[in-house]
Amino acid sequence: MLPVAPGSYCERSTRMNDRIRSVADLEAVVGTTPDLMNLKVIDHLDDGALRWIAASPILFAGFACAGAVAVTLGGGEAGFASADAHRLRLPKAVLDDPAPARPGQGFGSLFLLPGTVEMLRINGRITEVRDNEICIEVEQCYGHCGKALLRSEFWMAMPLATAPQDVKGFAAESRLMALATCDAAGRTDLSPKGDPAGLLRLDDGCAWFADRPGNRRTDSFRNILLQPRVAAALLIPGAYSIALLSGLARITSDAGKRTAFAVDGKVPALVTAIDDVTIELHDSPALRRAKLWPLHPPTHGIDAAKLFVEHIKLNRNAGLGARLTSAALSVPGVSGLLKKGLDKEYKNNLY
Repeated sequence: MLPVAPGSYCERSTRMNDRIRSVADLEAVVGTTPDLMNLKVIDHLDDGALRWIAASPILFAGFACAGAVAVTLGGGEAGFASADAHRLRLPKAVLDDPAPARPGQGFGSLFLLPGTVEMLRINGRITEVRDNEICIEVEQCYGHCGKALLRSEFWMAMPLATAPQDVKGFAAESRLMALATCDAAGRTDLSPKGDPAGLLRLDDGCAWFADRPGNRRTDSFRNILLQPRVAAALLIPGAYSIALLSGLARITSDAGKRTAFAVDGKVPALVTAIDDVTIELHDSPALRRAKLWPLHPPTHGIDAAKLFVEHIKLNRNAGLGARLTSAALSVPGVSGLLKKGLDKEYKNNLY
């Protein structure tokens, strides 16, 4: 375990003249969330989402209540989780650490599919914790773009015989992170972050990471502005150990900090610092059971672009824009066009 906390959080925060302190500050830098991003969200698990869950060997799970936030991994043979349209059920045995799960807590998750760079995000609230099972009422289901996994080269990894056994060495090789945040009501968001090696940097007594282009949702940022307590799981693709971290987050547009994260001459618009951070290295039985690396040819047959188009068509927003979008997406072949658009976006706007 490594606590990284020399210096006062309050003193350091007041020195950051470029700190993002409000939604207005945030939107002045990253813009507003496009309406299409909100139309991607449905309030249940449709047939496509149920197929995705049944084919997934790994998930990230976040739990939060009253500012207490935790992250763990779950994994095993495909189909380890069960679900119906409105409920998700996770056996405790598939989670590295089920202890943080409590009835009434917010829940956020990311389900991964072998060979697929997009992820399925499912958010809700824990309704019951039984002796061997956690039950979640689903509130949101939507797809996340594939940039985090692409930047991390997650599915290209080979099994690593050894991984760094010290926190600084692990952070220097890290490529993927699942960041858990929550709002004042405990609604939980789990956001993926992906980068080349060195995603997390330990500097100035805290941990830093960059905000890269993604699906243009700002849920985690908005949560941090309301409630700065965060938790995260940090991975090195191919390794079976993880780093779990927690602390108090703040967001800044400080030019010097952003420039340090430049890739191919592209500087991120924002960086996040985690103050009073504690980092612990753990073995992950979930990663070992999931057998992610090397990647075997996928057999699930799921078309992520088509599934996400169906989500937009299922959205219950009755506004004119939503109806027009749904009608446009009903045109035959539109999922193929969306796939081409995503591929172009991934190629031209990865950083």
